[in-house]
Amino acid sequence: MKVGFTTQDLKRVDAHFGWAKNLAIYEVSTEGYQFLEAIQFGGKLEEDGDEDKLTPKVEAVKDCAILYVAAIGGSAAARVVAARVHPIKVADAPAITDLLDKLREVLQGVPPPWLRKALQKGQERSFDFAEET
Repeated sequence: MKVGFTTQDLKRVDAHFGWAKNLAIYEVSTEGYQFLEAIQFGGKLEEDGDEDKLTPKVEAVKDCAILYVAAIGGSAAARVVAARVHPIKVADAPAITDLLDKLREVLQGVPPPWLRKALQKGQERSFDFAEET
């Protein structure tokens, strides 16, 4: 599954979603994780009420199941959730690799229901209904 991180330095989750200079995208599985790409954003990133700057960021994370952020505004959170991405707010600018290690450990055990649902992102839902005769 793909996981995104809002970051200024590509090492820590140290950025507000709307103000982030970078989004680091990783592929995570029970076996480990792999860096996929860093998406950089320029222009006016500060808080200014301009909702248009959120569109490219939401588009950048739409394939992710989870998005780790230092902070996220209500409007941005609603857009991220509408894209079927689960935002997770973290404090104290943790290292991305520490979060990846913890996530991998959870995946190796019994993930909570919200994470099991996130793991299914991008998979076609199938229903097996037995025919009644």
